[in-house]
Amino acid sequence: MGPHNNDNYGCLSITAQLETSDTHAYTPHDAFAKATPPEPLKGDKASPSRTPVLPCACVWPEPHTTDLSMKSLSTLTAAEANRLTGVFFDIDDTVTHNGRIVPEAFDAFVAARNAGLHLVPITGRPAGWVDHIARAWPVDGVVGENGGLWFYLADGRMHRCFSQDAETRRQHRAALDRLATHLLASVPGCALASDQNYRELDLAIDFCEDVPPLPRSSIDAIVHHFEAAGATCKVSSIHVNGWFGDFNKLEGCKRFLQDRWNLALGDVRNTWAFVGDSANDGPMFEYFPLSFGVANVRDFLDRLETPPTFIADHVGGWGFAQIIARVLDLRA
Repeated sequence: MGPHNNDNYGCLSITAQLETSDTHAYTPHDAFAKATPPEPLKGDKASPSRTPVLPCACVWPEPHTTDLSMKSLSTLTAAEANRLTGVFFDIDDTVTHNGRIVPEAFDAFVAARNAGLHLVPITGRPAGWVDHIARAWPVDGVVGENGGLWFYLADGRMHRCFSQDAETRRQHRAALDRLATHLLASVPGCALASDQNYRELDLAIDFCEDVPPLPRSSIDAIVHHFEAAGATCKVSSIHVNGWFGDFNKLEGCKRFLQDRWNLALGDVRNTWAFVGDSANDGPMFEYFPLSFGVANVRDFLDRLETPPTFIADHVGGWGFAQIIARVLDLRA
């Protein structure tokens, strides 16, 4: 893979101390309701005399789960953590909360990079977002639109790669536009995702990001209409995404690795981890032995054939920060 560009992106403080309360712990709620943001984590200033790292002495709450198919983070071993060279991760409700990046999660990006780990978001978000994230975040590239495209900076320019050629994308877009008209007329309360204009390959139907949360029956109806039209679709924590073609997040990872580093997917199966939160992360949870779910993944267990191997105690970006802290603690 070659040497990692171990840039010190700098951060003010990434040493976080969770209180012993359950402020950030998962509590069951309607799967698609918008929760009240928890209070920020407590933290102290990073010493200027050392490279900032995530906490190695945090007292995390005991796991709040009875899901025996998923392991507590406390069972992750030093051998597992030390073999990691990179982390794939979802974005929405994995490093965010109510649509905003949790500061502790972004600090975790910096800590992971400074520890020599590669970082690649794998998201359902559109090409427009992917271009920005690949430029502005401390990551090695981004796989977007559920695996349909992947962008990365190299050789002084942005590389934009697609799973389908331009003419195929044009034909599929026309079919998806017709399907969108049908869906909006058939399922009351749903809407085109606010980022739809920036998409190249898929159609995103909003069921709770910028519309009042819809019931499961409505989400299932959206899925039904996609499938009846012959489209592939996946349910995320905020959208139902549909497309024509056989790509998914795992296939996008495969293509990204080949283009970015000339690596096969099998080359990294045991040396990269994945962190996610919802049903569209299923192929990633299934493929990577070191897969992690933030606590809110429990809302999607009935839609996942294979759950993550490990589960955090905390939701969204706080769970992501906890996962990275555990990995770096074991690597210290």
